[in-house]
Amino acid sequence: MTSPIFARNVPGMTERLARAAVGVAGCGGLGSNAAVALVRAGIGRLILADADRVEASNLNRQHFFQRDIGRLKVEALADHLQAIHPAVALDLRAIELTPANAAEVFGDAEILIEAFDRAEAKRWLIESWCRAYPGRPIVVASGLAGLGRTASIAVRSAGRIHFCGDGESDMSAGLCAARVAIVAAMQANVAIELLMGDPMR
Repeated sequence: MTSPIFARNVPGMTERLARAAVGVAGCGGLGSNAAVALVRAGIGRLILADADRVEASNLNRQHFFQRDIGRLKVEALADHLQAIHPAVALDLRAIELTPANAAEVFGDAEILIEAFDRAEAKRWLIESWCRAYPGRPIVVASGLAGLGRTASIAVRSAGRIHFCGDGESDMSAGLCAARVAIVAAMQANVAIELLMGDPMR
């Protein structure tokens, strides 16, 4: 029986997404917001990995609240996701992701959403994922700091790698909640497009 939560979904979307598993590497500004968007769309299973705990400085852009400060991000986020859709299956990994374990952690995921802060970590995650699962897509965020121009944010694809952002700005410019949320929503939307078999992806 389909939940009434998804009564306004695009036809056919609820059934397909309910069978899907998506990995989210990092549960900060990008990962937490992308996870919320995916659960609201009806994703059946999420694999969430992050070793960090919620800090006050996270609240300007991440899907956490004052009451979450000090908690593991994966556990706090799981509570918020299940408050939206209690039946969503969540696989929580409160571990530090490394080039040695990332592919195994997300082995059940059809698609991986990269939500790291550092360019070096983004690089090795893309490399390890593509080496382990050459047929599975990865959705990456690049260039989302500062204020910037909304019109500069776009999706650029190269094979199974899909880049969301402006591709230029770096973390030194600081972070704006709206801009981070835009890119996180784009990542979630690209994942949904891929799961739905959009030929343009």
